[in-house]
Amino acid sequence: MIKRGEIYFVSLDPARGREQAGRRPVLVVSSDSVNAQPLVVTVVAGTDSRNVSRNYPTNIRITATESGLPKDTVFLCFQVRSLDHARFQEPRASRAGVLPPKRMAEVEDALRRVLVL
Repeated sequence: MIKRGEIYFVSLDPARGREQAGRRPVLVVSSDSVNAQPLVVTVVAGTDSRNVSRNYPTNIRITATESGLPKDTVFLCFQVRSLDHARFQEPRASRAGVLPPKRMAEVEDALRRVLVL
């Protein structure tokens, strides 16, 4: 089962405009009770940290060591997206790591800023 705080590599294609595209890491932010249903999984998209030169309050910079990812990554909490479970079962999709609870709390704070919660 897909769980909150897990990181997966999935394809975000097709995308439009400024949406994140291609195969990239996504952080699961939906609750485990939602993830267990045949609905959708809500994620925030990640990008290589070299692509983001400044720190913003809506971005969470994570090192490869703490995430299990091959590179330092910035999770773009303003890039919230709900994905069908099928995206996590595609041939190239894979679980890549888990975010520690302390860092997940930072993601939650960033999501509150983005969504004005």
